[in-house]
Amino acid sequence: MNNIILLILPLMLGACSTYSDQDLSSFDKTIQAHIAKNKLKLNKTDSGLYFKITKMGLGRNIRYQDSVSISYTGKLLSGKLVDIQTKPITFAVKDLIMGWKEALIMSQNGSEISMIIPPSLGYGDHKLEQIPQNAILSFDLKVWDVK
Repeated sequence: MNNIILLILPLMLGACSTYSDQDLSSFDKTIQAHIAKNKLKLNKTDSGLYFKITKMGLGRNIRYQDSVSISYTGKLLSGKLVDIQTKPITFAVKDLIMGWKEALIMSQNGSEISMIIPPSLGYGDHKLEQIPQNAILSFDLKVWDVK
């Protein structure tokens, strides 16, 4: 698919909109309904990220200044595939969307993570090729290497 969406984040960070408490609550209710419907067991962070480390890695936690080689599958909550990277690709953690950063710094090399990311931690109100505005995204991510 189009993994360029992860690389354009630095250009968008300054332009991301701020969401109201009502917007954030609405996104959270949608995520909770999806979790309940699909009987998922995910943890929620204070920022609104839902995640589960499905396989613990080894070594120290990933840091903001690290680069990570990862593979991933990204979908809308409807199940529609929006991006897939089957072979590891390397990114600087600092350049990734907020939801990925938050999940990665809680994991280590070799970790596998499932997460649901509200728009406030993803691509916000930006419409991308495969991702609509204010999309709630589901990602499965595997960390292959950390440098």
